[in-house]
Amino acid sequence: MTVLHLADEGEAADLVAFLSRLLHYDRGAAVRLQAAGTALAVFGRPPSFEVLTIRAARLAKPYENGLDATLDVTVSAGELLEAVDETGAVAGVPGAVTGPPWAGLLPPRGGWRTEPGLPSLDSLRALVAAGVAEFRVRMGELTPEGRTRAELDRIGRDIWSRTVAGTGLPVRAVHAAQSLGFLRGDGGLGLVSCGAWLRLRTPYGSVAVRRTGAGTLGISVA
Repeated sequence: MTVLHLADEGEAADLVAFLSRLLHYDRGAAVRLQAAGTALAVFGRPPSFEVLTIRAARLAKPYENGLDATLDVTVSAGELLEAVDETGAVAGVPGAVTGPPWAGLLPPRGGWRTEPGLPSLDSLRALVAAGVAEFRVRMGELTPEGRTRAELDRIGRDIWSRTVAGTGLPVRAVHAAQSLGFLRGDGGLGLVSCGAWLRLRTPYGSVAVRRTGAGTLGISVA
Protein backbone atom coordinates (compact mmCIF):
# COMPACT_ATOMS: atom_id res chain seq x y z
CA MET A 1 0.00 0.00 0.00
CA THR A 2 1.23 3.48 -0.86
CA VAL A 3 1.89 5.51 2.30
CA LEU A 4 1.65 9.29 2.60
CA HIS A 5 3.91 10.86 5.21
CA LEU A 6 2.10 13.89 6.60
CA ALA A 7 4.05 16.85 7.93
CA ASP A 8 3.03 16.33 11.57
CA GLU A 9 0.37 14.97 13.90
CA GLY A 10 -1.69 18.13 13.48
CA GLU A 11 -2.01 17.58 9.72
CA ALA A 12 -3.07 13.99 10.39
CA ALA A 13 -5.66 15.11 12.96
CA ASP A 14 -7.11 17.69 10.58
CA LEU A 15 -7.38 15.08 7.83
CA VAL A 16 -9.18 12.72 10.22
CA ALA A 17 -11.60 15.48 11.23
CA PHE A 18 -12.35 16.35 7.59
CA LEU A 19 -12.98 12.74 6.59
CA SER A 20 -15.13 12.14 9.67
CA ARG A 21 -17.33 15.10 8.82
CA LEU A 22 -17.73 13.98 5.21
CA LEU A 23 -18.74 10.51 6.38
CA HIS A 24 -21.28 12.06 8.75
CA TYR A 25 -23.18 13.29 5.70
CA ASP A 26 -22.50 10.29 3.48
CA ARG A 27 -21.36 6.96 4.92
CA GLY A 28 -20.40 5.80 1.44
CA ALA A 29 -18.43 8.96 0.57
CA ALA A 30 -15.52 8.86 -1.84
CA VAL A 31 -12.68 11.36 -1.98
CA ARG A 32 -10.23 12.20 -4.73
CA LEU A 33 -6.60 12.51 -3.68
CA GLN A 34 -4.02 14.52 -5.57
CA ALA A 35 -0.44 14.73 -4.32
CA ALA A 36 2.60 16.34 -5.88
CA GLY A 37 5.76 17.45 -4.12
CA THR A 38 4.92 18.15 -0.49
CA ALA A 39 1.27 19.09 -1.10
CA LEU A 40 -1.78 16.87 -0.77
CA ALA A 41 -5.30 17.90 -1.78
CA VAL A 42 -8.35 15.90 -0.70
CA PHE A 43 -11.59 16.60 -2.59
CA GLY A 44 -15.03 15.59 -1.34
CA ARG A 45 -18.67 16.38 -2.04
CA PRO A 46 -21.12 16.20 0.87
CA PRO A 47 -24.50 15.63 -0.82
CA SER A 48 -26.45 17.76 1.66
CA PHE A 49 -24.72 20.93 0.43
CA GLU A 50 -24.14 20.29 -3.29
CA VAL A 51 -20.68 21.85 -3.18
CA LEU A 52 -17.12 20.64 -3.66
CA THR A 53 -14.95 20.71 -0.55
CA ILE A 54 -11.16 20.74 -0.56
CA ARG A 55 -8.84 20.03 2.34
CA ALA A 56 -5.13 20.67 1.75
CA ALA A 57 -2.43 18.99 3.80
CA ARG A 58 1.34 19.27 3.97
CA LEU A 59 3.51 16.23 3.42
CA ALA A 60 6.75 15.64 5.30
CA LYS A 61 8.61 14.83 2.11
CA PRO A 62 7.90 15.04 -1.61
CA TYR A 63 5.46 12.38 -2.76
CA GLU A 64 7.15 9.58 -4.67
CA ASN A 65 6.03 6.03 -5.34
CA GLY A 66 8.43 4.21 -7.61
CA LEU A 67 8.52 6.00 -10.92
CA ASP A 68 5.39 7.99 -10.12
CA ALA A 69 6.05 11.52 -8.87
CA THR A 70 2.37 12.41 -8.52
CA LEU A 71 -0.68 10.74 -7.04
CA ASP A 72 -4.18 11.10 -8.45
CA VAL A 73 -6.72 8.54 -7.28
CA THR A 74 -10.31 8.30 -6.01
CA VAL A 75 -10.74 6.16 -2.89
CA SER A 76 -13.28 5.34 -0.20
CA ALA A 77 -13.33 8.06 2.47
CA GLY A 78 -14.06 5.46 5.13
CA GLU A 79 -11.13 3.25 4.12
CA LEU A 80 -8.83 6.26 4.01
CA LEU A 81 -9.96 7.31 7.48
CA GLU A 82 -9.17 3.85 8.82
CA ALA A 83 -5.71 4.02 7.21
CA VAL A 84 -4.67 7.28 8.94
CA ASP A 85 -2.30 6.90 11.88
CA GLU A 86 -2.45 10.20 13.74
CA THR A 87 0.42 9.41 16.09
CA GLY A 88 2.73 8.37 13.28
CA ALA A 89 1.41 11.11 10.96
CA VAL A 90 1.03 8.68 8.07
CA ALA A 91 -1.87 7.64 5.88
CA GLY A 92 -2.12 4.53 3.77
CA VAL A 93 -3.76 5.02 0.38
CA PRO A 94 -6.58 2.48 -0.14
CA GLY A 95 -7.31 0.84 -3.46
CA ALA A 96 -8.97 2.95 -6.11
CA VAL A 97 -12.76 2.95 -6.48
CA THR A 98 -14.98 3.92 -9.38
CA GLY A 99 -15.36 7.61 -8.76
CA PRO A 100 -18.69 9.47 -8.69
CA PRO A 101 -19.29 11.95 -11.56
CA TRP A 102 -18.10 14.96 -9.58
CA ALA A 103 -14.62 13.42 -9.12
CA GLY A 104 -13.89 13.89 -12.81
CA LEU A 105 -14.82 17.56 -12.81
CA LEU A 106 -12.56 19.60 -10.53
CA PRO A 107 -11.81 23.32 -10.28
CA PRO A 108 -8.70 24.52 -12.14
CA ARG A 109 -5.42 24.62 -10.24
CA GLY A 110 -4.46 28.13 -11.30
CA GLY A 111 -5.82 31.33 -12.78
CA TRP A 112 -7.84 32.39 -9.74
CA ARG A 113 -8.57 36.05 -9.10
CA THR A 114 -9.82 37.76 -5.97
CA GLU A 115 -13.48 38.75 -5.81
CA PRO A 116 -14.60 41.71 -3.65
CA GLY A 117 -17.45 41.96 -1.19
CA LEU A 118 -16.95 38.95 1.07
CA PRO A 119 -18.24 39.78 4.58
CA SER A 120 -16.25 39.18 7.76
CA LEU A 121 -15.94 35.80 9.41
CA ASP A 122 -18.35 36.78 12.17
CA SER A 123 -20.88 37.96 9.58
CA LEU A 124 -20.65 34.67 7.71
CA ARG A 125 -21.18 32.69 10.90
CA ALA A 126 -24.19 34.87 11.73
CA LEU A 127 -25.57 34.31 8.23
CA VAL A 128 -25.46 30.54 8.71
CA ALA A 129 -27.01 30.80 12.18
CA ALA A 130 -29.83 32.94 10.80
CA GLY A 131 -30.44 30.42 8.02
CA VAL A 132 -30.62 27.52 10.48
CA ALA A 133 -32.99 29.50 12.72
CA GLU A 134 -35.24 30.40 9.78
CA PHE A 135 -35.36 26.78 8.66
CA ARG A 136 -36.48 25.68 12.13
CA VAL A 137 -39.16 28.37 12.33
CA ARG A 138 -40.57 27.56 8.90
CA MET A 139 -40.47 23.84 9.65
CA GLY A 140 -42.35 24.46 12.90
CA GLU A 141 -45.07 26.33 11.02
CA LEU A 142 -45.91 23.28 8.91
CA THR A 143 -48.79 21.03 9.78
CA PRO A 144 -47.87 17.40 10.53
CA GLU A 145 -49.32 16.40 7.16
CA GLY A 146 -47.36 19.09 5.37
CA ARG A 147 -44.01 18.24 6.94
CA THR A 148 -42.91 16.08 4.03
CA ARG A 149 -39.38 15.53 2.80
CA ALA A 150 -40.23 17.38 -0.41
CA GLU A 151 -41.47 20.43 1.51
CA LEU A 152 -38.45 20.46 3.83
CA ASP A 153 -36.14 20.24 0.82
CA ARG A 154 -38.01 23.13 -0.80
CA ILE A 155 -37.56 25.31 2.28
CA GLY A 156 -33.89 24.36 2.47
CA ARG A 157 -33.30 25.24 -1.19
CA ASP A 158 -35.04 28.58 -0.71
CA ILE A 159 -32.79 29.51 2.22
CA TRP A 160 -29.43 28.10 1.15
CA SER A 161 -29.59 29.13 -2.51
CA ARG A 162 -29.56 32.81 -1.52
CA THR A 163 -26.33 34.60 -2.26
CA VAL A 164 -23.90 36.28 0.12
CA ALA A 165 -23.97 40.08 -0.04
CA GLY A 166 -24.17 40.20 -3.83
CA THR A 167 -21.02 38.13 -4.33
CA GLY A 168 -22.81 35.34 -6.18
CA LEU A 169 -21.61 32.82 -3.58
CA PRO A 170 -24.60 30.72 -2.43
CA VAL A 171 -25.18 30.62 1.30
CA ARG A 172 -25.04 26.80 1.14
CA ALA A 173 -21.29 27.13 0.45
CA VAL A 174 -20.85 29.05 3.71
CA HIS A 175 -23.06 26.53 5.52
CA ALA A 176 -20.85 23.72 4.21
CA ALA A 177 -17.71 25.54 5.32
CA GLN A 178 -19.15 25.97 8.80
CA SER A 179 -20.32 22.35 9.03
CA LEU A 180 -16.96 20.98 7.90
CA GLY A 181 -15.00 23.05 10.41
CA PHE A 182 -13.51 25.55 7.97
CA LEU A 183 -14.97 28.71 9.58
CA ARG A 184 -12.80 28.80 12.68
CA GLY A 185 -9.90 30.91 13.84
CA ASP A 186 -9.99 34.64 13.40
CA GLY A 187 -9.64 35.34 9.69
CA GLY A 188 -7.76 34.43 6.56
CA LEU A 189 -10.90 34.27 4.43
CA GLY A 190 -10.97 34.96 0.73
CA LEU A 191 -13.33 34.66 -2.23
CA VAL A 192 -11.78 33.88 -5.60
CA SER A 193 -13.11 32.99 -9.04
CA CYS A 194 -11.93 31.30 -12.20
CA GLY A 195 -14.22 30.87 -15.17
CA ALA A 196 -17.39 29.15 -13.99
CA TRP A 197 -16.08 28.56 -10.47
CA LEU A 198 -16.34 30.47 -7.19
CA ARG A 199 -14.21 29.35 -4.27
CA LEU A 200 -14.43 30.31 -0.61
CA ARG A 201 -10.94 29.92 0.83
CA THR A 202 -10.07 29.60 4.50
CA PRO A 203 -6.89 28.49 6.29
CA TYR A 204 -8.61 25.17 7.08
CA GLY A 205 -10.12 24.25 3.72
CA SER A 206 -12.03 25.52 0.72
CA VAL A 207 -15.52 25.22 -0.72
CA ALA A 208 -16.01 25.53 -4.48
CA VAL A 209 -19.22 25.91 -6.49
CA ARG A 210 -20.06 26.39 -10.14
CA ARG A 211 -21.89 29.58 -10.98
CA THR A 212 -25.27 29.15 -12.62
CA GLY A 213 -25.27 29.98 -16.31
CA ALA A 214 -21.50 30.42 -16.46
CA GLY A 215 -21.02 27.84 -19.20
CA THR A 216 -18.12 25.39 -19.11
CA LEU A 217 -15.19 27.75 -18.74
CA GLY A 218 -12.59 26.86 -16.18
CA ILE A 219 -13.47 23.18 -15.83
CA SER A 220 -10.63 20.80 -15.15
CA VAL A 221 -11.48 17.30 -16.36
CA ALA A 222 -9.25 14.43 -15.38
